[in-house]
Amino acid sequence: MSPKPTPAGGAAVDALLDPAFLTEATNRPMADVRRLRRQAEQEEVNLSYTRRLLQGRLDIVRRELQRRAEHDGRSLVDLLPEILSEKGRGPAHGLGRHQTVQPANPDEYESWVTSLTPGVDLSAITELTDAKLEKAAKALAEAESGLSERRRGVQQVMDGLAAELGRRYRDGEADVAALLADEGR
Repeated sequence: MSPKPTPAGGAAVDALLDPAFLTEATNRPMADVRRLRRQAEQEEVNLSYTRRLLQGRLDIVRRELQRRAEHDGRSLVDLLPEILSEKGRGPAHGLGRHQTVQPANPDEYESWVTSLTPGVDLSAITELTDAKLEKAAKALAEAESGLSERRRGVQQVMDGLAAELGRRYRDGEADVAALLADEGR
């Protein structure tokens, strides 16, 4: 049995999800809270990107299993437009956040997703046994569930930091003019 991969986002996300993180953030200077908010936003984007990579592979594996079970004569390549169009996938569960940053290390997230299914080369998917594909589908689905949970946690941290920033402005502890001066540097 292969060792379990590190949780999505690794130590950076672990730190954000530590219950003390938000509590400690409320005692930090304004510039630190803004920096932590940007850090959380970057990790959320990284997790979102990783989830899309993972979901694409999971969709391909599931569709290949379905193709085999239904004895569909079409090749998987012929089915790719259908698979990638998200047809049949349920509604998105994201919060519709506008992303202002790009994933930081795409190769790292690709490697993480690949590590979830050791010995399964999706570029040769038609040569894989049903058992290998089923095992891959299970590993990818479990990882997607854990990744999504961590992503929701990071989104809650982002919301908590945004609320703290808003509270400081509302309560007069922070000055919009100072923010604009900082942003203008």
